[in-house]
Formats: sequence, structure tokens, C-alpha cells
Amino acid sequence: MLEAKAERVDLSVQKTPPVVRDITATIGISGKVKGTVALNIPSETALKMVEKLLYMELEEVDDTVMDGVAEILNVIAGSAKAKLNEELGEVHDLSLPTIVRGTDFVIHHPSAATWIKIDFKSDLGPFTLQVTFDTVAEVSKKS
Repeated sequence: MLEAKAERVDLSVQKTPPVVRDITATIGISGKVKGTVALNIPSETALKMVEKLLYMELEEVDDTVMDGVAEILNVIAGSAKAKLNEELGEVHDLSLPTIVRGTDFVIHHPSAATWIKIDFKSDLGPFTLQVTFDTVAEVSKKS
């Protein structure tokens, strides 16, 4: 999609909310499995990614860039949703993405939430993907 290579540089599990970078995008997954996917990205990386996505040069982070980041997150979460639907034989839905710009905020999630944090470096710059799922009493693969 972006014609760029990305390499995982760190993987961790944490009880704290997502890291905050210049741009944070979140999207909810609902169905038998419920959770949140967060994409945390510096402005420079966002500009480069959206330039590749739209095949155009961009000068600054504006509504076009924010919409592009939302679309990138939609693709990532959509892939996760498709895998959940296939593995569990259940239909899952995605919320609309929420995009926050700035660093003076905290994302709150239920206190029992555990986040999987994956840091990447790429040809376009660094970014972090974080995922949490609410505890589900009984989730099993389809037979």
C-alpha cells in the first residue's frame, strides 16, 4: 500500500495506556471480541506515509494528513477484523477512527486492560502500534 519496508524493533506487553506521539489514531473493534487498536505516529512519519498513500507532496500536517492516517489505521484494523471473523466464525465491526493531534493527553481504558505494544522503524519513519482486547469470557475458534 505504501511501498515501504517496516521492521519491528520492539514488542512488549504493558498495563499502561498507549504511548503518545504527535498523532494518535484509535479505532474500536466490537463483536465477540472487543478492543482498541491505536497507531501512534510522529508528524514527519505521517506526512511521508500520506504522501505515499495519495501520490502527492504535502507541506504540513492538515486535514488531508489526518484523514490519511485514519485510512491507514482503517486498513490495519480491517485486517485484524477479517482475521477475527475468519478464526472465530463471528462478525466483528469497527468504529469510526478517532484522531488526536498533540501530546498533552492520556488515553484511558479499563484498568484491567493489557496493551500489546509494537514499535516499528520504516523507510518513512518510526511508528508504534498498540492493541488491547477486553476480557471475553469464552472465545474459541470456529470448528
